Amino acid sequence: MSEILHKVYIGFLSVIVMFTLIALTWYGLQYYKTGLEERFYHPGHDVLKPSGVLGHGLGILGSLSMIVGVSTYMLRKRMRSMMRMGKLSHWLEFHIFLCTLGPIMVLFHTAFKFGGIVAISFWSMVAVFLSGVIGRFIYIQIPRSIEGRELSLNEVKGLKGDIGNIIKKDYNLDEESYNEIIESTKRKFEVHNSNVIFRYFSKRNEDSKAIKSIKNLLRKNNLSRTESKNVLTLVKNEISLNRKIDRLVTMQNLFKYWHVAHLPFALVMLIIMVIHVIVTIVFGYRWIL
Repeated sequence: MSEILHKVYIGFLSVIVMFTLIALTWYGLQYYKTGLEERFYHPGHDVLKPSGVLGHGLGILGSLSMIVGVSTYMLRKRMRSMMRMGKLSHWLEFHIFLCTLGPIMVLFHTAFKFGGIVAISFWSMVAVFLSGVIGRFIYIQIPRSIEGRELSLNEVKGLKGDIGNIIKKDYNLDEESYNEIIESTKRKFEVHNSNVIFRYFSKRNEDSKAIKSIKNLLRKNNLSRTESKNVLTLVKNEISLNRKIDRLVTMQNLFKYWHVAHLPFALVMLIIMVIHVIVTIVFGYRWIL
């Protein structure tokens, strides 16, 4: 999938999620704002209540979305026969899409009324969704190959080039500017005793300042626009690799701890959802079938 097509793909999935949320809110807002005791008399009650045509359908479609989203991604990760079927990152994006769309539909299925054992499933779903957002953030911090495979520390280090020789050979810089640029691209070894999140944003701020300083140096050396752009690209790549090396082990450990929180909530949600479906069928609730 080309970069442009991938952006269109992500945009299309995002539009579906936003359209669903806006459409359901617009259609049922007055009903959901009505008090629970008065909803029976609302003209949209038979359609929007959890057992109504739309409400029940949203529950079914939302549950199926989450089941398909989880199962397809898990199969893609674990089945050898599926490992060549597209990038893992694209499957993850589809997983996120379905597991965002699904909870939205389930939320409107409940008509914003939570109680009993179903409430446990609902709040487990919320916990899964929120932990999924955190997991996505951790996931994108771990360097990966084009196929989506997680890179080892040695593999990331192997991506670093000899930026010093390249700049000295191809670009006419004064000695002071050259030394400052090389110093900015050196990996800084620190004692990691501060907060992980604080370190992350602190490092990004330092890198931004370094790049801004290098831009000023390049202007002083009267490089052409193309030359300045090429040097900046080299510097940004080097700084990005340094950042990836620094956070690789930390993010790998965080990802392990994340699974401990994410998976149990997902299992609780799934088990109670299955029980809820069985009870619904036993008590004779049917949709349009």
